[in-house]
Amino acid sequence: MKTILKTVAAAAMATVSVVGMAAADYPERPVEFVVPWPPGDLEDVLTRMIADDFQAAYDVPAAVVNRPGGGGGPFPGAISVATAPADGYTIGSFIIAIPTVGPNLGIPELNPDPFEPIGIFLTYPFVIAASADAPYSSIEELSAYAQDHDVTLGHFGAPLVPTRVTMALAESQGFSFASDAAFDALDCNTLASGDADVINTTLQLILPCLDEVNVLASIGSERISLTPDAPTVAEIDPSLNVALWNGLFVRSDTPQEVRDRIAEVARETVMSDRAQALAAETGALIYWQDAGASAAQIQQDIETLGTISGMLD
Repeated sequence: MKTILKTVAAAAMATVSVVGMAAADYPERPVEFVVPWPPGDLEDVLTRMIADDFQAAYDVPAAVVNRPGGGGGPFPGAISVATAPADGYTIGSFIIAIPTVGPNLGIPELNPDPFEPIGIFLTYPFVIAASADAPYSSIEELSAYAQDHDVTLGHFGAPLVPTRVTMALAESQGFSFASDAAFDALDCNTLASGDADVINTTLQLILPCLDEVNVLASIGSERISLTPDAPTVAEIDPSLNVALWNGLFVRSDTPQEVRDRIAEVARETVMSDRAQALAAETGALIYWQDAGASAAQIQQDIETLGTISGMLD
């Protein structure tokens, strides 16, 4: 029996030693940053900056891999990170929905939540918008119009936070959308084509046609610098105070030394002059919130989303 116990203990120590050596050598081969959306939006641009700096800092290839979810949300991309080894070579660049909504959707790979944050680095300038020639220019006017007319909402996916917030805002303001549809991209063409009457999207995607759009509200607690006259959803209904953010995530069993090396580069990147210039140009908030504060933020957001679920379900 003693011989068996000694063998088991030796094997355990050897495993710990191998993991420790792997962490100490990290990174020594190509690293992927998984963005679960098409290229072009803020999370993609910033994650590419981080990947470039990571490659320069550690002299290994680092690239962004876009794995969009076909209009139903970012979960295929999240699954690809959840099923990869917990070694820091596959890093998720994830929106709020993945840790707050993902575990509740019946997806085995995401329940229980397999991820822990490295840090949050972006709050989107996320808006509820309509064409400038629409017969409403505020949420109050939209509510009045929707009493007697059908209004279609375009969104990135029904389970996602922006959609839930927008639906809950309609509920609190006494109206509902006649129909809704999910899109991979929600931009100027979505409104111009008439595919949707109202969209919730990042401001980045409608900046080229901002003079042809009415921003009815922004989602979050702070007004967007580029649309200062548009109220926030939290101003209209304080119970809906949730911001839409993006952060870096790894599997929860990833070694701490690996996490620290990822965080070191990411923090320097998002606080750099070029990242802060992007913030000024787009109205985004770009910053670094460490792992502990990010975990606390996630728990707070889960509570707020519970309130929203109570309104809608």
